[in-house]
Amino acid sequence: MTASTPDLPALLNRQAAENELFALLRIPSVSADPTHTADMARAAEFLRAKLAELGFTARVDATRNGDKAGHPLVYAERLDAPGKPTVLIYGHYDVQPEAPLEEWVTPPFEPTLRNGRIYARGSTDDKGQAYAHVRGVELLLAAGPLPVNVKFLLEGEEEVGSPSLEAYLRDHAGELRADVIVISDGSRFAPDVPTVTYGLRGLSYVEIHVQGANRDLHSGSYGGAAPNPINALCEIIAKLKDDQGRVTIPGFYDGVEELTQEERDMWAKLPHSDEEFAASIGVPALPGEAGYTTLERLWARPTLDVNGIWGGYQGEGSKTVIAAKAGAKVSMRLVPGQDPERITQLIKEYVPTIAPAGVKAEVRGHHGGQPVKVDLDSPYIKAADRALTRMYGKPAAFGRGGGSIPIVATFREVLGAPVLLVDFGLNEDAPHSPNESFAVEDYHNGILTSAYLLQELGK
Repeated sequence: MTASTPDLPALLNRQAAENELFALLRIPSVSADPTHTADMARAAEFLRAKLAELGFTARVDATRNGDKAGHPLVYAERLDAPGKPTVLIYGHYDVQPEAPLEEWVTPPFEPTLRNGRIYARGSTDDKGQAYAHVRGVELLLAAGPLPVNVKFLLEGEEEVGSPSLEAYLRDHAGELRADVIVISDGSRFAPDVPTVTYGLRGLSYVEIHVQGANRDLHSGSYGGAAPNPINALCEIIAKLKDDQGRVTIPGFYDGVEELTQEERDMWAKLPHSDEEFAASIGVPALPGEAGYTTLERLWARPTLDVNGIWGGYQGEGSKTVIAAKAGAKVSMRLVPGQDPERITQLIKEYVPTIAPAGVKAEVRGHHGGQPVKVDLDSPYIKAADRALTRMYGKPAAFGRGGGSIPIVATFREVLGAPVLLVDFGLNEDAPHSPNESFAVEDYHNGILTSAYLLQELGK
């Protein structure tokens, strides 16, 4: 190896990288739980101190959502590569609640190595992936000067919808300006398939509330005459999709960007098996919109799913009652061409028209996010492909993500920079679930990939 091409794998201190990640994982930075407010501050300070140690100008900033204080955010920059691109690396240090605790094999905030994996809450989502970038920068610094200017933005509210982040971006837009924004907060297509994600679905999340009588009623005295909100809710939900798997809300598909033949051909070559996919989640079939493959339905078609439902008696034994009210939580994943505010308005207008007689049905909007798609011809996409090829010895696959990261669209709108999604995790890491984990090898490969990516972006 010459001085201009340092052997980065030889410089990687695997033990130190694991020790530091474990220390971060031990901090229970659960943003949804007010009892962990001090832990949130501790995690933010941990990251600030590490980045300062690496020569970054680093600070912890307070955030606000209107008149309400938010969790702290870490901002750091090292701008000592004049004439080179500026890369903003985004991640989050907050994690999901650990419940249900009884389903964890080992304590969620005591990282444990087992079967080549790091088991801990936040190991893959997103502490492990975000910290891989921190260590990737450290690896490059061990070899010489950074090939690009680097900024870090590590927030503490992603798992609660990033309520304070948009205002922060707008207030600090000049300081945060960059040529490209790098995010690693998702999953590769498969363990042996390096992946660049060039699109994400958007989101419209609502609740349906159905009101019947002015009180719960005895099902013997009133059954057969009084409206039943639970039955009515089931009728409403059944009418939201037809027998071909298409959403029936009028105007729902207006403007939807159709898949190109190039994309369909590209995805058809990916090593996907419907049978294996179904077996991995323990189901005998994969229902969905007719006329599209599983990957097309997952990545490029809009959906409507009921995420929760309630009403009536839920305790042990029986209680013969007609509930006065019932409700459901509904998420709609959106694709380019759909606007979450418009879709939310459409379902608000539609549901009352399909409610059966005797009940009042109302839709209440929760939150949403715009869909995102990146041009495959982008030089940043090509740089990511080169970095992944160096890491894995094979070209990257290009796919879209079925999930949503609402702040991605806000980044593009406020900062005017393209977003590059290079994920180090896998679906089998079980993010948000008990026994969340991150493969040790994926963590170290993520560090190397981050270093290679910054080198390629510098070209």
